[in-house]
Amino acid sequence: MSNSNSAQTFDESEIRHFAMDSAHWWDENGPFKPLHRANPARMTYIKEQICDNFGLDIEKARPLQGLEILDIGCGGGLVCESLSRLGAKVTGIDADENAIKAAKEHADISALEIDYRCMDPIDLDKKFDVVVSLEVIEHVPDIGAFVKMAAGKIKPQGLLIFSTLNRTAKSYVLAIIGLEHVLRWVPKGTHHWKKFVKPSELASYARQNSLSCVDIRGLIYNPLKDEFKLSDKDIDVNYFMSLVPEYI
Repeated sequence: MSNSNSAQTFDESEIRHFAMDSAHWWDENGPFKPLHRANPARMTYIKEQICDNFGLDIEKARPLQGLEILDIGCGGGLVCESLSRLGAKVTGIDADENAIKAAKEHADISALEIDYRCMDPIDLDKKFDVVVSLEVIEHVPDIGAFVKMAAGKIKPQGLLIFSTLNRTAKSYVLAIIGLEHVLRWVPKGTHHWKKFVKPSELASYARQNSLSCVDIRGLIYNPLKDEFKLSDKDIDVNYFMSLVPEYI
């Protein structure tokens, strides 16, 4: 990770924070519990967006067969494994060596062929059909540089999907006070509210890099059912944004 732009695309202090718990990535009741709970809804969104963009049959058992997908900030591989099972050829990269180790070990147990790499995404010299980066952008020091980097990894007809946290009073109450202090689902200090990203800000960075927003959807938690679901209206806390390259 010798690239001089590394300081723009990942934060060493953030990496150290997550690395402390990386051995527990696949513990469904551990420090990454919210991601395990949210993964079914996240994958529903991702699969829908990819199939819509490429005109694929979503009802097929492996609808993403033949697509090359990059997961930036893949962590322990929750999304990578789901994408691989849907037929995609998946590359997962993360700056946390411990997370990549956990991802590789679990993929071996699951008999899945996933290309995991511990590296700076800037140094990856390849373009993909789809790039996803989930719950990452709120942890980087330079959002503009990160969006530019991610935009440069998709093919001309490709798709870029972000998910992140909106900077609202509601997100402060639910994501920080709720998750970190009340439910204690994640370690204190995991989130920094001032680094949360408003949809208008993310869309602006996208436009600066010739990307158009084709979909935005919220992700909400239902405590009574202990599950996450997608929302067409509520983007106050978590949200997805799907982007495609603009053409002149």
